[in-house]
Amino acid sequence: MENPLFLAALAVLLVYAFAKLRFELHMMQLNSYRNDRYFKWLKTNVLQGTRVFEAITLAITGILLLTAGAVVTAAAFILLYGLMAYLLFVKKQKKPVVFTQRAQRLFGLTFVLSAVAALAFYLATGKIMCTLWVGGFALLLSFVLIALATILIAPVEKSINKWYYNDAKKILEQRPDLIIIGITGSYGKTSTKHFLYRMLSEKYNVLMTPGSYNTTMGVIKTVREELQATHQVFIVEMGAKQPNDIKEICDLVHPQIGILTAVGEQHLESFKTIQNVQKTKFELIDALPSGGLAVLNADYEFIANRPVADRETALYSSDNEKVDFYIKNLSYTARGSSFSVFNKGKHLADFDTKLLGSYNLSNILAGYIVARHLEVPDSSVAFAIKKLEPVQHRLEVKVHANGVTVIDDAFNSNPVGSKMALEVLKGIEGQRKIIITPGMIELGEKQEYYNTILGEHIADTCDYAILVGKNITLPIMKGLKNKSYPDNKIYVAQNFKDAVNHLGGMTRAGDVLLYENDLPDTYEL
Repeated sequence: MENPLFLAALAVLLVYAFAKLRFELHMMQLNSYRNDRYFKWLKTNVLQGTRVFEAITLAITGILLLTAGAVVTAAAFILLYGLMAYLLFVKKQKKPVVFTQRAQRLFGLTFVLSAVAALAFYLATGKIMCTLWVGGFALLLSFVLIALATILIAPVEKSINKWYYNDAKKILEQRPDLIIIGITGSYGKTSTKHFLYRMLSEKYNVLMTPGSYNTTMGVIKTVREELQATHQVFIVEMGAKQPNDIKEICDLVHPQIGILTAVGEQHLESFKTIQNVQKTKFELIDALPSGGLAVLNADYEFIANRPVADRETALYSSDNEKVDFYIKNLSYTARGSSFSVFNKGKHLADFDTKLLGSYNLSNILAGYIVARHLEVPDSSVAFAIKKLEPVQHRLEVKVHANGVTVIDDAFNSNPVGSKMALEVLKGIEGQRKIIITPGMIELGEKQEYYNTILGEHIADTCDYAILVGKNITLPIMKGLKNKSYPDNKIYVAQNFKDAVNHLGGMTRAGDVLLYENDLPDTYEL
């Protein structure tokens, strides 16, 4: 009878090992497979997952092993580790782990390391329950195991990535006719990419990096798997979390045209200063060939004040008439926005779009400048702009059957975008204006400051505020209090599920809701 019980305990522990190591893999994947970022996350999230429950379980089973014997301990193992496995499997993830080939290799090596630790103990002692306990202890330290596996497998991954990089480079070298456009910026790059794609598609066969693919490996994957001989234009979104990230992509694709949408205080946890952000974003502009076109958003001082030599430049603005391209005659209607584009005092074109917000119009303007440069007729551009749809989770406005209007701005909030989202909320006709937000992240030392400002803007705009997470939203609460916002108009939710449940019991036809930001799975509320 003992052997089946021991085997059942082993089976449950293996199931838990899969769930626990998958959790660690997920966190490592969200931190770009980099131990420095992973341990930085771990410092404030070491108790995430089941670590506390694990420690208690090990203490209980350890005591039972010493006092009650192996059979009772095996039964406790089955119960407790089965419960923890269940908790990990049912936990919903906003962005689930993706078992890419790299992820599979890292997961497999981590699993082997934990199994080797337990197997070595079993060979030394021959005691199965003691071995299971050691296996459980190894899983308590799974963050160490996955970090070690990341180090051990790094040479293999580097070699594989180099092969992929060189293969993509060869493919691109065989396409000297391909027009390559790079887009980067602290914010706005994904929307601009989609808008430009739609405009250029009126004349060209266009490929763009899909979704939010903006890393070197994402670009490589797009080139190797999607670039066809019939493509005439390749639009490459370029993201960065540290210096040289954009340069690495540029060294691969060699863009002839570059769009810089913004230089702002984003990702300051890794960049530290806005000057570092500026330097990194301008890696795209510096990579352009002599005579290449640099399309620069002059609404940001760290773009407007940075000289660019030996390239054709097109400075654009949402309202500054002193730059090359700018917007005038802006008006909002129930159907969207209407505006005119001018070039150094000369009227160029009039456009209508379903999109709202000056930020969206600025991104449209950047796309128009490139489309004009590539000789897409204004009439074709106007048709494309009229058909533009909001990019998912970026100021996406929907009217539900119950009469409630929802503004979905859940993707990656920032100081500029959140202010514009509130302006859009204020401008839409409706009864009560309600916001649901956890605030903004990755703003370094200025995170508290900008979230306090966000709270003040919310107080000026919203009739009701649902803050998601007690600790993370304290600066927003401070901003609300600065404006004497009434307590009975604030609800602090434990998580997004709690926020939605609270919302469901209070909304009515005519309400306008703004979802401002959603946090990745690496953030604890």
